[in-house]
Amino acid sequence: MPPAHRTRRHRGVPSPSPAPAPAASPAPSRDRARRRGSVPGRVRTAVPAPGSVPAPVLVLALGPAAMVVSTMQTMVVPILPVIRDELSLTSSAASWLITATLLSAAVSTPLLGRLGDQRGKRPVLLGVLALAVAGSVLAATAGSLPLLITARVLQGASTAIFPLALSVLRDELPAGRLPGAMGFVSGTLAFGSGFALVGAGLLTRGPEAGYDRVFWFAAVLSAVALAAVALAVPPSPHPAGGRTDWAGAALLATALVLFLLPVSQGNAWGWGSPRVLGCLAGAAVATAVWALVERRVREPMVDLRMLLRRPVLFTNLAGVLLGFGLFTQFIGVSYLVQTPPGIAGYGFGASVLRTSVVYLLPGATASLLAAQLGGALVRRIGARITLAAGACAGVAGFAVLALAHGTPAAVVTGGALTGIAVAFGFATLPAFIVAGVPAHQSGIANGINSISRSVGSSVASAVVTTLLAANTLPGLPPGAPALPAETQYTLSFGLGGAAFALVVLVALAGLRRDRPPAVVVLEAGPAADRPAGAAAMAEGGPGATGSGAPRDAPAGCDAERRVAG
Repeated sequence: MPPAHRTRRHRGVPSPSPAPAPAASPAPSRDRARRRGSVPGRVRTAVPAPGSVPAPVLVLALGPAAMVVSTMQTMVVPILPVIRDELSLTSSAASWLITATLLSAAVSTPLLGRLGDQRGKRPVLLGVLALAVAGSVLAATAGSLPLLITARVLQGASTAIFPLALSVLRDELPAGRLPGAMGFVSGTLAFGSGFALVGAGLLTRGPEAGYDRVFWFAAVLSAVALAAVALAVPPSPHPAGGRTDWAGAALLATALVLFLLPVSQGNAWGWGSPRVLGCLAGAAVATAVWALVERRVREPMVDLRMLLRRPVLFTNLAGVLLGFGLFTQFIGVSYLVQTPPGIAGYGFGASVLRTSVVYLLPGATASLLAAQLGGALVRRIGARITLAAGACAGVAGFAVLALAHGTPAAVVTGGALTGIAVAFGFATLPAFIVAGVPAHQSGIANGINSISRSVGSSVASAVVTTLLAANTLPGLPPGAPALPAETQYTLSFGLGGAAFALVVLVALAGLRRDRPPAVVVLEAGPAADRPAGAAAMAEGGPGATGSGAPRDAPAGCDAERRVAG
């Protein structure tokens, strides 16, 4: 009798099986399992099959959606003075329009990522984009601070678009196209920040200009992205199903809010105030309770074992450092170039529009272009070396900003180098997530990574603004605003360079050595929902074979792609 062997089959083509014998109707538990797509021995099929949408069409549809994320985050920054003056607000009150979006993103991104895994990415994407449209329209028509804060909360949910878009790419594209596609979508995310700043500056020019134009612009962009997703993104092939862990979602949201709120308001409240210390203590307690709950829940929102896997843990650490470096450059350059040189002895006295077009847009454009190169390098040399190379460019960029920020050319050069670092980071971090988790956890895993970057950005904002306020120039003319000493910018840019240097260390020492960029993992039935086989393949463990299939994988099984760093 010839030896048994496995046969690889195309996706969606089940193995031949004998005709079923007459049997009693399946038990209710088996019915539930069938509805969830995890009946042992059954082959799950997708309708439509993955790859039914051409890759260029899918990527171009998800690009505008990624731009919505960065647009919602940054467009309000240059128009805060306009909103403050039109609504007669204090600067502290107006800052809540940024804080509200940050907190909304922290609460909604993990939950929406998990819902995308369970219910399918397409309906969740459409729902989030609809919220972005509604929030933008509300903000454009609002005439009071409470309505504007409500609108910004709705817009903050758009942060979940980016991890959901990456999960769609993973579901639909072959492994060979995945790095380039992720690089393009990540590049549009980075470019969207500069695009939003320039658009906000142009739309608020002139004596009759108001902030409503900026929000109408955001509404149009969100509507275009909504239409593109509705037309081009197919249903998810294999939604995981299951129950939603609402208790875990609430506890995680509480922990994140209690941490991010004092970080964003620490300068106004005082870092040693009871409110700040109480919130941070509450965040620690909420995190501990959340971890206990997640370990006991049968279907947790976040699998703690997943978070502690080496590639996921160090990828999230790199995300925090990347977010820190990104916002350090953004805030430092914005304040530096707007400083009047006649009073401070440094700076360029640039307007908001000139700051956006001349000093920030080149870095955003460099990010968009470098993202394509980053995707190609992931395929050729691996995500680990690509991440380290990009972070080295970031170190060089911050060195230029710290030591030679006296000319516009030096500031633009430093911004472009840090833009390349950010683009390489955005292109590589999703590759580590894809390699480190099974497909049914990709949405929540990418969502947590997005939150890690937001945490880094929030910490950078607090640290840089605190440093700039800690040492101001003496002897300023009466009526002049307080201006930081030039050494404070040097120190801030030095911290940004240190963050990217740590990214190099994480890439070379913390993450695994490079593996082949594409590995096909074949798992049968419910094994596709278990992380063990995927982790073994991603790390080349004992459960892996040279062919890329687990040793115990039978014929007629589901295919799962891996992009290894």
